[in-house]
Amino acid sequence: MSNTSTPPAVALGGLRKHYGDVAAVDGIDLEIRPGEVVALLGPNGAGKSTAIDMILGLTAPDAGSVAVFGRSPAEAVRDGAIGAMLQNGTLLDDLTVAETVRLVASLHRKPIPVERALRRAGCEDLAARRANRLSGGQAQRVRFAIALVSDPALLVLDEPTAAMDPATRRDFWKAMYEDTAGGRTVLFATHYLEEAEEYADRVVLMNGGRIAADGTVAEVRAVAGGRTIRAAVPGADADALLALPAVT
Repeated sequence: MSNTSTPPAVALGGLRKHYGDVAAVDGIDLEIRPGEVVALLGPNGAGKSTAIDMILGLTAPDAGSVAVFGRSPAEAVRDGAIGAMLQNGTLLDDLTVAETVRLVASLHRKPIPVERALRRAGCEDLAARRANRLSGGQAQRVRFAIALVSDPALLVLDEPTAAMDPATRRDFWKAMYEDTAGGRTVLFATHYLEEAEEYADRVVLMNGGRIAADGTVAEVRAVAGGRTIRAAVPGADADALLALPAVT
């Protein structure tokens, strides 16, 4: 009998990446099921962007494996299965927004209409504007349209709201929520816990290149909320200190 099981949208096994002596990603294992919206949460330097670069095939791992819908990242990108919105995605200054998205669409086998991508990303009003006339938040919305135009099964977003003010951030997530209602798989990196809490089904907390917690927002909040503070108190009575709440 043939195996008809659906492969994970993303499968990482023992993934490692070093830059010199620094372990940017230090042996992570992760599976994301099709249709999940997963937040990769952590501070700057936690390894989120490096992990995303390896999922997209932009960086080769030193060890471990990466599969996207059972394929290599290069195959998944070639087939239009991945759409990505990166922090450092460059837009061509002398093209309009519509021309930029149309150019990217021409590289894919089955793109959606450019107008639909712009509408889904909430930037159809910017279609005739040149990239060098966009604010930071507007440029991010255009990058979102570029990520959507291939109609990918997996959408990968690296700190998508970093350049946005609060109002623009709300508009972005509204557009994002509407777009993913049909079951698209989403992985987004963020250092905003409130974004993870409001928009993700599942949160993967990274720290020091490793996965520190993986679960619901409540489960990850419980882990992230646990802090140990060590202090020396010269001359203090040990028994009196131990009688204080949360002191061990």
